[in-house]
Amino acid sequence: MATARFPGKSADVDANWTALALGRPVCVNGTPWILYLLEECVENVWEYCSVVIGLVSMFCFLLSTLPQFYEAYRNGKVEEAMSFGFLFFLFSGDLTSFAGCYLTSQLPIQVVTVVFYIFTDLILISQFLYYKIKNSSSRKSPVLKWLCFMWCGAATLVLLALPKLIVDNTTSKSVEITGYICGYLASIFYLSSRFPQLYKNFQRQSTEGTSYLLFALAMMGNGTYGVSVIVVLPALKGSKQTFIIKHLAWLIGSLGVLILDFFVTAQFIMYRKNHSAKGSTLLSVPEVEPLLCEEVELSVL
Repeated sequence: MATARFPGKSADVDANWTALALGRPVCVNGTPWILYLLEECVENVWEYCSVVIGLVSMFCFLLSTLPQFYEAYRNGKVEEAMSFGFLFFLFSGDLTSFAGCYLTSQLPIQVVTVVFYIFTDLILISQFLYYKIKNSSSRKSPVLKWLCFMWCGAATLVLLALPKLIVDNTTSKSVEITGYICGYLASIFYLSSRFPQLYKNFQRQSTEGTSYLLFALAMMGNGTYGVSVIVVLPALKGSKQTFIIKHLAWLIGSLGVLILDFFVTAQFIMYRKNHSAKGSTLLSVPEVEPLLCEEVELSVL
């Protein structure tokens, strides 16, 4: 089971549904809820574990951006904390991942999920631009707020309409080679997204304004995705080498980003100490200033 952010496992269910239409028994020993929800025939414990772990991975990715939404709203200085390069490459990765989903005929739930990722990327970029304009302008214009609401509303309509249009479009043929190329491009974009943020944190010597849960949940999602691919290997009936090659692009992306997020975690740990030290220094200043003032007054007298 591949997540929509890193698609790679094509659903070979056309023959099953054709057989079902002809009245032949299909997936007799499969798990009913997985067949109904994911259109995937799971007949052994290895495949079942792969699907469940894959769903956990997808759930982690779905939740990953929500803490950053709140942090940006609470802090109000997202343009100082987050790198626009991080958001741009993340958005580019989700777009190419969506193309890979579509061209390699991924499951409907994967297509819907990747569209949700694109939607959350647009919200993050909107927040970034909104606070950048707001904080750089001396006048608070209500037009900016309404433009932001209109943008989010338009993105919501696209979120609701696009998956149905894509899933219902059964006349188009998948171009798998192009889809796998998009998978490699998506992995490159995801890997590239971490470097601007790492540099931004290093430049500021701080991670204030960014939510660590954004990266923690992404680490959980990437880690569980890798496990979901590996755990199904014992149950494969075909070539394991071919299976790995088909998943290689998304494995490189997920495991590579997982490693880079360990460096982001190290920055959160190191710079939190710096932030605590600065806070204690600021707290000590009011106690020192009156004493200094009194010493100056006595010296004058």
